[in-house]
Amino acid sequence: MKITGVRVRDIRFPTSRNLDGSDALNVGDYSATYVIVETDGGASGHGLTFTNGRGNELTVAAVHALRHHVIGLTLEEVKADMRGLYRKLTVDPQLRWLGPEKGILHMATGALLNAVWDLWAKAERKPLWKLLVDLTPEQLVSTVDFSYLSDALTVEQALELLRKQQPTRAAREAEMRAQGYPAYTTSTGWLGYSDEKVRRLCEEAVAAGWTHLKMKVGQDLEMNRRRAGLIRSIIGPKGKLMMDANQCWDVPEAIRQMHSLAEFDPWWIEEPTSPDDVLGHAAIAREVAPIRVATGEACQNRVIFKQLLQAGAIGFCQVDSCRVGGVNEVLSIMLLATRFARVAQHRRGGRGGDPSGGLADPSYPRVPSAGPNCRTSAFHRWSLRLRPRHWGSPCGGRSSAGNGCRPRRDTGHTKSGSYSRRLHPDRSCRLRVSKTRGTRSHSDARPAGRPLGTQTVSLGAS
Repeated sequence: MKITGVRVRDIRFPTSRNLDGSDALNVGDYSATYVIVETDGGASGHGLTFTNGRGNELTVAAVHALRHHVIGLTLEEVKADMRGLYRKLTVDPQLRWLGPEKGILHMATGALLNAVWDLWAKAERKPLWKLLVDLTPEQLVSTVDFSYLSDALTVEQALELLRKQQPTRAAREAEMRAQGYPAYTTSTGWLGYSDEKVRRLCEEAVAAGWTHLKMKVGQDLEMNRRRAGLIRSIIGPKGKLMMDANQCWDVPEAIRQMHSLAEFDPWWIEEPTSPDDVLGHAAIAREVAPIRVATGEACQNRVIFKQLLQAGAIGFCQVDSCRVGGVNEVLSIMLLATRFARVAQHRRGGRGGDPSGGLADPSYPRVPSAGPNCRTSAFHRWSLRLRPRHWGSPCGGRSSAGNGCRPRRDTGHTKSGSYSRRLHPDRSCRLRVSKTRGTRSHSDARPAGRPLGTQTVSLGAS
């Protein structure tokens, strides 16, 4: 099976209309650079990266600039040297200067690699999570680029970590299949929502069984306190409340705000400052303990994660497969989190879905960093997914109360809480909406101001 072509789609969702996805710094239209790797045998692999509005045009162009590295390769060549493919993409002699291994090019690299991994999984007739679970420690480690990591994690140490988990792997996989993978919801607390809407959404989420809810916080401390008090009054003292500042504070302001918000017992504060400020995160972590610091959604690469872990700057390592260099780099970050005994979480969600769910599920059977405190993010009201079945988790996530789903073999359907989520078969850009409320519609038309080739999806009523 030889890779013969790479197609790229620019797909956008008008989330700004109802302020879905709004936080302290970002209000835009959630988008996906959607990649389809085509082969001479008719099979295809699907991957994506998550962007915002016009920014999608840049990552689409970056995928086009990188695609020659995979065209012409056979699947056997890919499987024999997945680390080498990662290096080809990240050390391109004419493009590396624009990174290296960060920003637009790195996100495009992740989308392309995720599509190649999806192709491999389909060839094995397995979902991605199962492919990763079934690889031997030696095979997994062979896919990881250990450049710049040897002061924190060597190949030998990574093999030791994985081999140590081998005897209990099957039992943990069976547990995950039976009980699902824990998830929290972030769709109840977007910053642009009114208090009335937040109250309604929180009440609906709690009624559906969700016990872990995340809220957005901003510069206005009094608003943050009011919103935190509202949510805490609904979830009660036993519910877990998480907060996300989306990088809007300087270090002293983050400490000031969290000292005041500690009254509402937040489990963590996410992205309290610049994602590149390792020492700033460490200072915040020291000052706001026992509230933990979480970050990773905008971390550029494994090197930043290494430094955050070395500095004791984070309690939750939130890796995002749509930000870093795809599955290969996610594996290295999970191993780093295990090495430093931190909880590795997988951010998932956004319009179009992402492969993070498929990476969350093998993390529990394979590495101890994905233990009982691990939660994968889920935007549970947003059921629209552009996502191949083979990325899919065995359960699609479950609410913290445990009322998630069990595997439904080969159906491509999952359920999380009381909100259905459909994983799509291998039809490129086949869009469906499965919502408890609202219209079902899809538009291929190009609105005014949109570049040719852009797809915009109508979301219906909120």
